[in-house]
Amino acid sequence: MKRLLLIVFPLLLTLSTTLLGDQPLLFLSTQFVPVDEARKMREEVLGGYSGAVDFQPFDERNTFMVLAKPGGKQRPALLGALHGDMKSLAQQGLLAPLQNRPSDIRLIDSYLKLGRFNSGNQYYLPWIQATYIMAANRRALKYLPQGADINSLSYAQLKQWAANMHVQSGVARLGLPVGPKGLMHRFLQGYLYPSFTGGMVQTFRNSDAVLMWDYLKDLWSDINPRSLSFDSMHEPLLSEEVWVAWDHIARLLPALEERPDDFVVFPVPAGSYGRGYMVVLGGLAIPVDAPDPEASRRLIEYLLTPQVQSSTLRSVGFFPVLKELEDPELSLSVEKFQKAVARQSSAHDARSALLPVGLGDRAGEFNTVYKLAFSRIVLRGREVPSVLASQAGKLNRLLADANVACWPPDRVGDAPCTVK
Repeated sequence: MKRLLLIVFPLLLTLSTTLLGDQPLLFLSTQFVPVDEARKMREEVLGGYSGAVDFQPFDERNTFMVLAKPGGKQRPALLGALHGDMKSLAQQGLLAPLQNRPSDIRLIDSYLKLGRFNSGNQYYLPWIQATYIMAANRRALKYLPQGADINSLSYAQLKQWAANMHVQSGVARLGLPVGPKGLMHRFLQGYLYPSFTGGMVQTFRNSDAVLMWDYLKDLWSDINPRSLSFDSMHEPLLSEEVWVAWDHIARLLPALEERPDDFVVFPVPAGSYGRGYMVVLGGLAIPVDAPDPEASRRLIEYLLTPQVQSSTLRSVGFFPVLKELEDPELSLSVEKFQKAVARQSSAHDARSALLPVGLGDRAGEFNTVYKLAFSRIVLRGREVPSVLASQAGKLNRLLADANVACWPPDRVGDAPCTVK
């Protein structure tokens, strides 16, 4: 409770200063939390809006969910969150069905469908999309295995590439974001598991999963040991402590913006079940008790215009959700990401995965299962089958308590989703 008050109190102080004048539209978001990203959202993305907007990002999902519920003195006009959080809000009856959506904005059909949650109502509109991808210093290219195509690598080739760099340069040059705020759990959930096992939950402890963890244990010997402190990979790439890295696009973008000619970006490798990759989809929704729903709709329409979608891409590295978008002002670095993302998602062996769906404020527990498995297997050297059996029990209890059905890449079916 003390931690929650420490987070919420500064917001309430800020809001209280608006009571003497016109109140801006309060825009709560789980995205663009880092200080620089939040600044760019306020200045570069929302700066062109005709009205006043108070953009407030939160990395604490519990705090976000509390603030999204009715009862506060100033109610949010707009909510921005990922698909899984939106589903949890909709299940609690906190989202107002969108009666009208912009007819002149061509949104991607599959993303629109996700915002309906298999109902007749549109609970959110797609806003931003992102994924995770590979980046490399050009110095690393000469160490690629013979005959390897950087745009269609296998995980076996990635292992050989890492070993070549380690042996020939004398330093482990492959890096992963395993730090306290890093996204290593997404690499496990959306990349290794789908590529090696075809699933994320149902295949958590099967024989393919054991082989996957054995692969990661071998790969770890050629990964830069300081990866344990890396939260974001752009700084290790810029310092050249690391030559090859995987991370979220937004966390790689600063390196390419600073030195676009020195780096290449390319799709993630493939395993025996395909080229697993994770789609990060964010949406915009109006709370049921929004003070002025029409004003909220106008802000949504602004954020979904081609010009603002382009601005969001240029500023914070999240890609548009429009069917078509041409922007001659895109930087060289953003163009590189756009092409690599297209290659990754359109690959013949692409296997897409979603972030955990329907867990709400218990999503952190889900992530912890994968983090603990990594720590015990890779860092502490414990037996793979026993660790997976123990963690599978935790997964099953969590998913049963939440009564959550499986989501892609697992076979979607009745709840609860269960480790086989």
